[in-house]
Amino acid sequence: MQNKLYKTDFYGWTQEQAGLLRDGRLSEIDAKNLMEEIESMGGSERRELESRLEVLFMHLLKWKYQPGYRGKSWTLTIKEQRRKISRHLEKNPSLKNKADEMAQESYGDAILSAARETGLEENLFPAHMPWTLAQALDPDFLPA
Repeated sequence: MQNKLYKTDFYGWTQEQAGLLRDGRLSEIDAKNLMEEIESMGGSERRELESRLEVLFMHLLKWKYQPGYRGKSWTLTIKEQRRKISRHLEKNPSLKNKADEMAQESYGDAILSAARETGLEENLFPAHMPWTLAQALDPDFLPA
């Protein structure tokens, strides 16, 4: 029944699994699917951080390479991403150990996004992140 419910009513399955856990009925748990979902949730947290880093880095690149377009919208986006990244790392402290690696990966994506949004050639942007993650997250930092 659990496997069928997992495929036909995911929400119902999650509620059933939570009830089984709450009641200590561990032998009735759909362990295989439950493990996959827990692992997937962890991946989701990582993807959210990578996405927020990409948006932050893209706007920092736009800030540096298109000074004539700087405005309140970019400033607020940079502030917003910094706040959300900070909160995300507070809620998921184990991601801090991977943050530098994730920043490097996200920076590559940010180059492509910045090139698409600005119309500038992607090779105009530095191939490696020109600031540290700490700088990028610093509320007072804006690239010159």
